Amino acid sequence: MQICRSTQEMRDCTRDWRLGGQPIALVPTMGALHSGHLTLVARARQWVDAQGGGRVVTSIFVNPTQFGPSEDLDKYPRNEAGDLALLRRAGCDAAFLPTVPDIYRPGAQTHVEVDQLGRMLMGRLRPGHFRGVATVVTKLFNIVQPDAAAFGEKDYQQLTLIRQMVADLDIPVEILPVPTVREADGLALSSRNQRLTPEDRAAAPVLARALDEAQAQVAAGASLASVRSRLRRTIAAEPRARIGSIDIRDALDLSRVSTIARPVVILLAVRFGDVLLIDQRVAQP
Repeated sequence: MQICRSTQEMRDCTRDWRLGGQPIALVPTMGALHSGHLTLVARARQWVDAQGGGRVVTSIFVNPTQFGPSEDLDKYPRNEAGDLALLRRAGCDAAFLPTVPDIYRPGAQTHVEVDQLGRMLMGRLRPGHFRGVATVVTKLFNIVQPDAAAFGEKDYQQLTLIRQMVADLDIPVEILPVPTVREADGLALSSRNQRLTPEDRAAAPVLARALDEAQAQVAAGASLASVRSRLRRTIAAEPRARIGSIDIRDALDLSRVSTIARPVVILLAVRFGDVLLIDQRVAQP
């Protein structure tokens, strides 16, 4: 596995692959890798193999522009040696580990923003977060120049926003959605789980239970108000959970719905201690 620590190294690497006719799939991450990330790598490998063979690149970059001033940038878990070992075992072809000055040069004035999708839902809770996401993903696409990129469905709003951005800006990258990977007790895998106290970790699966109940309600024809009320009651019954937001939106474009007549996505943002966890579930009426 090649390790590229600068933009130029990464460009040189992928240029040689492209000249050899090899398609490239990118897995953007912020490191602290777990089984969920490795599922993204496996999906990227599956895609390049389906093209007749190619290369998989995983980026590891804790992006400061998607953290707010009171958020946990400094506390975000980092484990470079462990991450690289996992990527080698997963068969990744290159790891891209740029520095902050390499990605954000002094004096830079340009950013990418997806107006409506970037300001709703989690964008309300974390102003500027999705501008940071859209900007860094655009930069990674420009540096690596992949043919495809894998993103997890757990960050459903992020996935929807990236799809919109790629379509709006005519970026020639196929977006590969990957289902959420969960622990045995239902908790969605996340690098932030490492920061949960034992008590909060034991409480956090309430999110999956609430989503299971809501999914069953939607399938049974329950009303929007009934589903929302049940979600709130289930989560509020866990004393360690502090609800940030509960949203039920159209699964395609995250627009508001007044009735559940087509697939919806249920989006949760809940704090356990100082850790904000998100989870989602697409439900079919």
